Amino acid sequence: MLRRSLMLAAALAAALALVATASSRPASAKAPARIVSLSPTTTEDLFAVGAGSQVVAVDEDSDYPKQAPRTKLSGLEPNAEAIAAYNPDLVVLSYDGPIVGQLQKLGIKVLLEPAVDTVAQAYQEIREIGAATGHAAQAAKVVHGMEVKLTKLIRSVPKSNRHLRVYHELTPDYYSATSSTFIGRIYKLFGFTNIADAADTTHSGYPQLSAEYILQQDPDVIVLSDDVCCGQSAATVAARPGWQNVSAVVHHRVVAINDDIASRWGPRIVDFARAVAAIAKKG
Repeated sequence: MLRRSLMLAAALAAALALVATASSRPASAKAPARIVSLSPTTTEDLFAVGAGSQVVAVDEDSDYPKQAPRTKLSGLEPNAEAIAAYNPDLVVLSYDGPIVGQLQKLGIKVLLEPAVDTVAQAYQEIREIGAATGHAAQAAKVVHGMEVKLTKLIRSVPKSNRHLRVYHELTPDYYSATSSTFIGRIYKLFGFTNIADAADTTHSGYPQLSAEYILQQDPDVIVLSDDVCCGQSAATVAARPGWQNVSAVVHHRVVAINDDIASRWGPRIVDFARAVAAIAKKG
């Protein structure tokens, strides 16, 4: 589900950004008292800015933080009647569609925060959520803290290790993410070369590579975002035929990062960057 969410979010990002800017942000100065979040990332943002006590329901995929009031609501196939049953005065979501108009017809305000392409856009969404919920000052603190931490983490990697070739694994059948995606841009901040870029002939951002291609590219860093879903680890990678000689395996630069952290664009991107920085400094 999370993998499908990531692919769908990336495909719709540009269109959703236009809709969000045009009409979906609440105009009322009064802070909402009953918020429903239909996106794991917006749920994390809401709690990070201090609006957690205002959240009455979150979608079935919003599993962080633990105190989030998780329900069976779907963020990918939302049902207006089911959402309205929680009597929300604000619904925050990432995926557009008929649901926006349906909720607005019911008199429910909608804040659309689509999948982002850059860290700057992720910061902006946190600020927007803070402003919409009465927590602008806390949102500014969250963003500032993220900026400071990310800068320190990037600078912690020696310049001699800024040339590393990285392979980001989404699934065990070698789907990856290029530098045009949000997660790929995190690698660009470190100065890494993404081996998926040259293989993305359709410009989807998420090409399927082959084992032969990956072995030929000989990545220095391998980041696995399929450990929870698919049981992948440094050990399983080393056990793949021919992979024992890959530079990342030889120099112990294979790291498994929680699927959720690697697929969301909220405050925990700092945790993702921390794991990448730690593995990049090895060897």
